[in-house]
Amino acid sequence: MVRPREPLSDPLDAFCKDTDAYLEGVTGGPLSSLRYAAKDIFDIAGHVTGGGNPDWKATHQPADQNAWIVQKLHASGATMVGKTHTDELTRGILGENAHYGTPINSKALGRVPGGSSSGSAAAVAGGLVDFALGSDTGGSVRIPASFCGLYGLRPTHGRIPLEGILMQAPSYDTIGWFARDAVTYARVAEVIFQTAIPDITPGRIIIARDAFEEADENVSEVLLPVAEKIAALADSSTTVKLAPNGLTEWAAQQNVLQSQEAWDSVKDWIDRVNPRFSFWVSERYQFAINLTQAVIDDAIIVRNNLRARMDEVFADGGFLCLPTAVAPAPLRGLPASAKKEVQSRLSRLTCIAGTTGRPQLSLPLGEVNGMPVGISLMGSRGSDEQLIGFARRIEAYLAR
Repeated sequence: MVRPREPLSDPLDAFCKDTDAYLEGVTGGPLSSLRYAAKDIFDIAGHVTGGGNPDWKATHQPADQNAWIVQKLHASGATMVGKTHTDELTRGILGENAHYGTPINSKALGRVPGGSSSGSAAAVAGGLVDFALGSDTGGSVRIPASFCGLYGLRPTHGRIPLEGILMQAPSYDTIGWFARDAVTYARVAEVIFQTAIPDITPGRIIIARDAFEEADENVSEVLLPVAEKIAALADSSTTVKLAPNGLTEWAAQQNVLQSQEAWDSVKDWIDRVNPRFSFWVSERYQFAINLTQAVIDDAIIVRNNLRARMDEVFADGGFLCLPTAVAPAPLRGLPASAKKEVQSRLSRLTCIAGTTGRPQLSLPLGEVNGMPVGISLMGSRGSDEQLIGFARRIEAYLAR
């Protein structure tokens, strides 16, 4: 028997108003009690994937089949109740869309929810759904998780199949999801990864000194004691400086290489359609158009050095601990110049996992002036389940 569709309540402007996409989960699956939302880059059979841009939606046909992860969740019994807003073609980190507006961050009113998985994070933080799908290319799950007080994973690159999603930059694109608690997060993970989530004690915690120095002082003051509590649960801990020449250089190389791929992904469509873009998104594509081969070659050298350095950091195993974001959620409606500075600072922390393909999980364990700030654990490639299991243990430990 098919359950009647429940009316969708959306006081947070998290959901797309131009689609009625809905997918009832099968009866009796392990997630049959859960409702979720999907960022509007995931294909739902019979519906057009909008990608946060009206011209993209107007020039594409309805999907023939569900995205791989949507089909997996459908078979598990989870019900997808609607599609959520995204920054245009996922080219943003704050969550403000010039065409469709900005979802409300119920955990930091008057401030952005973070992007590009803005609607998904807002829907979960506001209790409209139990969990929600997002994507993370340059930080688009981790940053909204931090701003909205949620758990959010950027998985090992290539770990979750990307069939049926709107791609931005294939070398960096990943699928993640949000939940308010670690137990629910682990339930969803067991379906997606098709394995049990273990309870573990890591061999060591590595505290990234320069990452904490990059964050605002009040963020570091709140999160460093949290890092020490996390470290106390491991067998040992150590502190390291990650970037010999500074995190700014690390962020710059990903900006170049990710932007190049993002332009390559849509240039034929842009040439054909001449779509409407916000100033911010237009600027991102113009940056990519103007890249020279010399700049790209220099970025590749820095990328290779970054990867070699992080292999050294993880040589003896363990989890790396760092702030998810440098600050709480910024105010809505910042001038374009201020947005550029915020994005630049955020990328100094998000580029590490993005460039190395390692999993990073943001945990909602900090608060500054009443606003959430996330702390992250990063693991070796393939350690996604261990990160989630350790987060579940941390949550239970801190709740005592």
